[in-house]
Amino acid sequence: MKEQRMDRDDLPLDRRLRQEILYARERVYRFGQATPMERLILPGNEPGPEIWVKREDLSPVKSYKWRGACNRMAQLTPEQRERGVVTASAGNHAQGVALAAKTLGIRARIHMPRSTPKVKQNAVRHHGGEWVQIVLTGDSYDEAVLAAREHEKAGGAVYVHAYDDLAVMAGQGTLADEVVLSGHGPFDAAFLQIGGGGMASATADWLKTYWPGIEIVGVEGIGQASMKAAIENGKPVELHDLDIFCDGTAVRKAGTLPFEICRTMLNRIATVTNAEVSAAIRVLWESLRCISEPSGAMGLAAVLKERAALAGKKVLIVITGANIDFLQLGLIAQSEGAASTVSRTLRINIPERPGAMLSLLDSCFEGLNIADFQYGLHHPDEAWPVFTVTAESAEKLAELPARLDAGGFQWQDLSGAVDVAFRAIPLRGDLLTHPLFLRLDFYERPGALHDFLSRLIRDRASLCYFNYRQSGERVGRALIGLTFQEAGQRNTFLSDLPEQGEGYRSCKPVDTETLARMTA
Repeated sequence: MKEQRMDRDDLPLDRRLRQEILYARERVYRFGQATPMERLILPGNEPGPEIWVKREDLSPVKSYKWRGACNRMAQLTPEQRERGVVTASAGNHAQGVALAAKTLGIRARIHMPRSTPKVKQNAVRHHGGEWVQIVLTGDSYDEAVLAAREHEKAGGAVYVHAYDDLAVMAGQGTLADEVVLSGHGPFDAAFLQIGGGGMASATADWLKTYWPGIEIVGVEGIGQASMKAAIENGKPVELHDLDIFCDGTAVRKAGTLPFEICRTMLNRIATVTNAEVSAAIRVLWESLRCISEPSGAMGLAAVLKERAALAGKKVLIVITGANIDFLQLGLIAQSEGAASTVSRTLRINIPERPGAMLSLLDSCFEGLNIADFQYGLHHPDEAWPVFTVTAESAEKLAELPARLDAGGFQWQDLSGAVDVAFRAIPLRGDLLTHPLFLRLDFYERPGALHDFLSRLIRDRASLCYFNYRQSGERVGRALIGLTFQEAGQRNTFLSDLPEQGEGYRSCKPVDTETLARMTA
């Protein structure tokens, strides 16, 4: 048996990995079942590839990571099991270790960054029960690794690496074995996301064995491309800055073993932005009703980016996980990248007088959707409202600047501006006369907000504040501030204002305490 092990160790790394994937077949299915393949139909009529999705989000831990952890821990000797295991993880690998620990009866100490989403911490406890101990360490994965390695040295526990271990890589490679056996191949290309590189290297090695002509594209976040940096430098190097939006692939330095495989098996590396990943998450939801974590959608993000060039080809992607914090879903849904339409944010100069805002809307915004409207009175003679406008096509949206120019309006493009993103809306209380603030709930349909302003406010008051952001609900919500020349006009307006009316569900004055805080 020792001679057989030595013979295997003398093989080239790629052959050893393939052999270990074959052995992993005997182990991993004690812990979970094979995951399905599913066809994804892209939205829109433009040409695109035939896409097949490997649904690792439907695995026992909602991520492919169970495969590697379980394969590695199933090979521990009785003496090693007695010592227990230790690992570091941002969440998904930890769940795989927890699943194996409970199934095999092995104590596991898991170091996780303090910023790890609660959903992943709770999932680790669910899968591991009394067999796992979570230790929140540091603010990054790297700090968690250092702490776990210190515990390994001090206590003698076996370290189970998330990706830089041949047995872990082999276990992760069983998903590629299932792809080959699914009968849906061969594929022209596979887009595989990369963190440390364990899954990508094993999957690439296995797919190239059966389909030598397949193009393997590694996919990394543009702010976390550690494998790209490793290949460019000829060895793994540490990234100075690391974007953690795609937290499941936020690895500062590619694994040594995965690098050796990826440098020869990858045809190229594609990088994607956070906005492109958000757009891919939306496509997965709308097409498969799948809620992916950001790193799980990176492969699709790259495919969408290359849609035209991939037309007519058969493409494989892997949804690597669905362990996303519920709160992050809201941020992704509101992001520019997740929008189903193109958008642009403009700051427009108009005179500070009654009716000027409506005149702007009437003359320039016809056929466009206002997704965000921010304005606060801060100058006695000039107003600079900020609009985020969406349209079904870039061509339609491009008409707005031309209309503004034709109308003699000065404007600035503030797309992506920090103050707009954080809704820093200025308001000078000393410029307000007889102010009235209204909370408006109106039905989200084209023209509803304009109709309300035109019907009830035109020439009766001046807008001094507007805070509205489209949420995707059927009812839109806005906070509106008005000023009047005389107190009597304000009182008359209030007495004439129905709480409910055509196009809106509710319109109520804001209480005086809130008004005082806003205008202080």
